[in-house]
Amino acid sequence: MARVGRLAGAILAATENRFFLVGNPKGPCDFAAAGFEDPGAIDALVHPFVELHARRTIEITSPALEIAIEGDRLAELLAERFLIARNGSVSDRLWRLVLDPEASGEDPRAAIVDARWLGEIPDPVWRIVRDGVLRCL
Repeated sequence: MARVGRLAGAILAATENRFFLVGNPKGPCDFAAAGFEDPGAIDALVHPFVELHARRTIEITSPALEIAIEGDRLAELLAERFLIARNGSVSDRLWRLVLDPEASGEDPRAAIVDARWLGEIPDPVWRIVRDGVLRCL
């Protein structure tokens, strides 16, 4: 089971002993302090995800998602589900929806959310959800 969290506003996915950064970081990221080699320039509009190389043992901490899809397909799915097309950033609204689908408002810091459904929901259904969530109020 893959584990998915956040790093500098982007998505960090751990799958099959590999790590992917999905989306553009929303601020500076000290990759060395996070345990990774510096991936160089990141432009999620060109490459929605990049593979990161760990320099030490990495643990994705809560709040996090668990998803049954693995490997490159997981990184592709996360980019399809969460990235905003115009800027390559991760939508915080969509992330919160998946992390807390009941909108309970509870503190998710200790949460590990079973999000297998995210890989199973049909693309047309997710697009309807996505459009509704991202629509400007």
